[in-house]
Amino acid sequence: MALDTAADLVKAPLVHKGKVRELYDLGEHFLIVVTDRISAFDYILSPGVPDKGYVLNTLSKFWFEQTASFMNNHVVHTNVELLQEVIPDAEARELLKDRIIVAKKAERISIECVVRGYITGGGWRQYQQNGAINGIKLPEGLRKNQQLEAPIFTPAAKNDVGHDEDISIEQMSVLVGEELTRELQQRSIELYKLAHKFCEQRGIILADTKFEFGLIGNEIIIIDEIFTPDSSRYWEQGKYALDIEIDSMDKEPVRAYLAGSDWDKNSEPDELPAAVVEETSRRYKEILHRLVD
Repeated sequence: MALDTAADLVKAPLVHKGKVRELYDLGEHFLIVVTDRISAFDYILSPGVPDKGYVLNTLSKFWFEQTASFMNNHVVHTNVELLQEVIPDAEARELLKDRIIVAKKAERISIECVVRGYITGGGWRQYQQNGAINGIKLPEGLRKNQQLEAPIFTPAAKNDVGHDEDISIEQMSVLVGEELTRELQQRSIELYKLAHKFCEQRGIILADTKFEFGLIGNEIIIIDEIFTPDSSRYWEQGKYALDIEIDSMDKEPVRAYLAGSDWDKNSEPDELPAAVVEETSRRYKEILHRLVD
């Protein structure tokens, strides 16, 4: 059974309900609960995907640990048993034990820091139109899914309502300053390289990913999630090819089902078929198994 919300289980103010994560105010810190909700085309779908929240949170915890020596993050702890005052019910703690992060309160930098190692998705569509991605001119003759000579940083301005807006590095500098832009660009690319190498050793390609960063005083830290299937495009090495639509290791079954249905994308969609939910759950667990076990 999928977890749709923790609002009835957590005795603390709910300050933000995102598409997947819920943020509760603990005073000094935040409590992040990762639910099983799933979204596509800006709609939260029904039903949720069993174990999705567990997978996302477990992967984030894993990657936060892997990258902690390179860069600090927002994790205070992930032990639900330290939250008995906030989650007094033992069954509720059992339900949430692998779905929570107690996090430092940071000032969010309102930039989505995207790194692309391969030309695909929205980046490919931009390149087809003007030979560039977010204003970065690329060589002529690149093919869909081709690995770039070096990863590129293609930021987006965060928009809490609707889609984030692709911007150039110059536009980002105007928004947050040149020094912070350089720092985020360098850190994002180095994080991507670190994870790409790790994944490669496990038969997986990390095609692209996005990060969110925050400030505590003058220190930049990683916040939100990191290298999950919701924030990253993972491909199996055995399925990699140029000029095709590669079946990614995430909620692709949901996107494919919706794209092939008669849903108009402007109204509440019907419930997802059980087979689509089951296959999506399997894919999330597969990427966790391949990377962490």
